[in-house]
Amino acid sequence: MSRRRRGRDVNGILVIDKPQGVTSNAVLQQVKRLYGAAKAGHTGSLDPLATGVLPLCFGEATKFSQLMLDSDKSYVARGRLGIVTDSGDSDGNVMAEKPLPEGLDQAALEAVLPRFRGDIEQVPSMYSALKHKGRPLYEYAREGIEIERPARPVTIHELTLLAFDGENFDIAVTCSKGTYIRSLVEDIGEALDCGAHVTQLRRTKAAGFDLDQALDVAELEARREAGESLDPLLVPVDAALTEFPKILLQDAQIVSILNGQPVKMTGHPPGWVRLYGGDQFLGLGEQLPDDRVAPRRLVKQA
Repeated sequence: MSRRRRGRDVNGILVIDKPQGVTSNAVLQQVKRLYGAAKAGHTGSLDPLATGVLPLCFGEATKFSQLMLDSDKSYVARGRLGIVTDSGDSDGNVMAEKPLPEGLDQAALEAVLPRFRGDIEQVPSMYSALKHKGRPLYEYAREGIEIERPARPVTIHELTLLAFDGENFDIAVTCSKGTYIRSLVEDIGEALDCGAHVTQLRRTKAAGFDLDQALDVAELEARREAGESLDPLLVPVDAALTEFPKILLQDAQIVSILNGQPVKMTGHPPGWVRLYGGDQFLGLGEQLPDDRVAPRRLVKQA
């Protein structure tokens, strides 16, 4: 007997403004329940302390969640100098308190930032979701176990000092995937020889979506209770893929692509491309060096 699928088919992306104090997975499950969706996932978790842009993928959109996870992201963060915590943020336990350098001012703080711009290496936090032997590092950290973590290359595209009051500093960061803002703030504190930890963190952009497009979960709850359909709030699947070139296929090419066969196509450099039949998004293909486009991730057609 086949297992009955729970939930309905929902396809698209919903951009949530994640509230503080809850996990990204808790938000995902809450919104999935509101939609009664059979399949949903998020595109990279935010710490409970963090707020901001959290794109959720439903149905066919989950096929592209890894590409969204790989995108650059932007944050605004506040760091507190002179206090080091085990988690790198204010949710952790204080491990050390150090005096701030004498005469530390905005110019002195600004002077250390260039070393963290561009291509750098960063040691991930023990409180990250990176896995070691199948378990996330934060589980080891909660058990008091320290795992050796090699430094990883990341790119800080932009790092701007927004404010400094002598103790707390605000920065705006745009960075590559895999960048840990907690580690960045800790490293800035280390460069000043006084340590630091994150007290506020807000993601302002992810997968091409920004805060202007983000919805509150409470607003979704209110609309649902009022009997409104939430489906019109969903963003089309291809809205997160606009960085890839668009290719419009002819009828015969559409048939070949949907049957899993490459088609002859020139004029695009090798890499991912968006495939369309008229206004209908078919999925992602790959432009090959031999002037063919091969289907890679197709969406189910109605």
